[in-house]
Amino acid sequence: MASKFFVPGPERAPKVEDLFATIAPRYDVINDLQSFGMHRLWKGRMVEAARLRPGEQALDVCCGTGDVTFRLARTGADTVGFDFSHAMLAVAAQRAAQIPLPSGSGTVRFQQGDALDLPFVDRSFDVVTISYGLRNLADFHRGLRELTRVLRPGGRLLVLDFGKPDFLPWRWVYFQYLERICPLFGKVFCGDGDTHGYILDSLKAYPAQHGVDSALRELGYVETRIQTLLGGTMTLNTARRR
Repeated sequence: MASKFFVPGPERAPKVEDLFATIAPRYDVINDLQSFGMHRLWKGRMVEAARLRPGEQALDVCCGTGDVTFRLARTGADTVGFDFSHAMLAVAAQRAAQIPLPSGSGTVRFQQGDALDLPFVDRSFDVVTISYGLRNLADFHRGLRELTRVLRPGGRLLVLDFGKPDFLPWRWVYFQYLERICPLFGKVFCGDGDTHGYILDSLKAYPAQHGVDSALRELGYVETRIQTLLGGTMTLNTARRR
């Protein structure tokens, strides 16, 4: 049975907002548990691949509680963390207040809004990242076009998300984990297994790493690359805007 938080099409956004309002207080703890802490390594890999320089402008879309946003800022980049979930941004603001950035970091600010209608002028950012967010958008292609619109020519776009392993037996094992184990985290920590049953439903509807790569090429990106992590269960798409 599909998660009650997964609805395809334009009605998806309110359901996803309800989902993140439910899981926000325990989001970081569950991430550590269900990934065995490896999500920190994967996010670090993305920030390294961004190759940011001090003073550059970075946008972290679907920033959630700010994990990647803070990492980008520590490179010296002035960074905007952008998300539509007030609950998630409230946690990010708490983290910012509790753990000041080290000397030499860039600035950080958080802003709420719709990733399908970004409130930034064209060509505003040197780097745009989106981690575990593109899969949640109501319109995948429109989302990529918006990310591209605000990226400067020569700028770098990075997409980190759940993947679909090419090796089918491993994909089956992985999907079994998402179907049978992940909902237990939702049930134990959020009182609702559907919060994490959503992951598999959303992944099945998502074109994943190869679909992202193809869409980026169609948008005119160059130097597109797919990095597979943990056998393709997680993937990092990187590309440079022509």
